Amino acid sequence: MTTAALTPGRTASQAAARRSGTVPVSVVVSAAVIAVVLLWSLVPGLVTGHDPAVGVPDDKFTAPGARYWLGTDHLGRDLLTRIVHGSASSMTSALVAVAIGVIVGGVLGLLGGYLGGWVDAVIGRLVDVLLAIPGFLLAVVVVTALGYDTRNAAIATGISAVAVFARLMLAEVLRVRTSVFIEAARVNGGSTLHILTRHVLPNALRPVLSLAVLQFGIAILVIAGLAFLGYGDPPPASDWGLLVSDGREHLLHAPWLVLAPGCVIAVVVLSVSRISRWLDQERNR
Repeated sequence: MTTAALTPGRTASQAAARRSGTVPVSVVVSAAVIAVVLLWSLVPGLVTGHDPAVGVPDDKFTAPGARYWLGTDHLGRDLLTRIVHGSASSMTSALVAVAIGVIVGGVLGLLGGYLGGWVDAVIGRLVDVLLAIPGFLLAVVVVTALGYDTRNAAIATGISAVAVFARLMLAEVLRVRTSVFIEAARVNGGSTLHILTRHVLPNALRPVLSLAVLQFGIAILVIAGLAFLGYGDPPPASDWGLLVSDGREHLLHAPWLVLAPGCVIAVVVLSVSRISRWLDQERNR
């Protein structure tokens, strides 16, 4: 029995949504989640007026309630405030990581795919070596060499993503460069730079942008993992991964210290993944 037969209502509704061009509700909800987190990053003062680094000792380990919506930690600091203020670091670091991956990987794939020959061979071997190393392990190695802070964690995460973008861009350029309009541009005397920027790059970029959205969620996870292991900014920073790391010591009697930032990370990453999947479906329509 096929999946369509098992879920006819859902399949029919998705097909109708695709035909009508409407945006699925799950995508709207995911976009709203990302918008809220971006709002936290830009203007945290609109959400909370507490200081993320200052707590009330008498209120330590206060359970979630009307006064502290997500509870407090071992120093009496408001957990919601720390999550909100930590979103700026987490989101900015993920954006930097994706930008590094897209720019460096995109340029490598663009040059290797269009120029071919020894350039393609060298870039291809470099990409193969990078892909052979697990991304998180490569990020740990790079951040260890650069130093322990969130900025270096973002750079390390971006370097670990270069190979993924380079491989996709390389495949797209190889597909596009044999097209009729590329041959016509060469016949008309177009320079290599002109052909790359005006014809090859715009036609090869769409799947890379879809991957960039997905990689943004992966970057959040990697950076949170690095912060959890102590490779990010030290306390009293409030990076999401660091909050989970600090809360694990009090997991039995104050589980909200782990559950709250962990749920925020999971919801944000799932939202980014849903948007990326929808963009990919739209591209393939």
